[in-house]
Amino acid sequence: MQAKVGDELTVMGRRQGDEERHGEIIEVHGENGAPPYLVRWRDGSESVFFPSSDTVVQHHPAGTRTRGR
Repeated sequence: MQAKVGDELTVMGRRQGDEERHGEIIEVHGENGAPPYLVRWRDGSESVFFPSSDTVVQHHPAGTRTRGR
């Protein structure tokens, strides 16, 4: 997975009834956009995150990120 600061992550629920998690990448710790990422989740918490196969990244061209989504 390749990402940059400002891209959004969605982590799909693994089981029925699990909610999706949404967050914004605020730091990229790997080389050339590789994980791990520091993510600010919608609930306000932050964590270092290693994406799995149930993670989708939404890329945002520089300067087009819409805050507060």
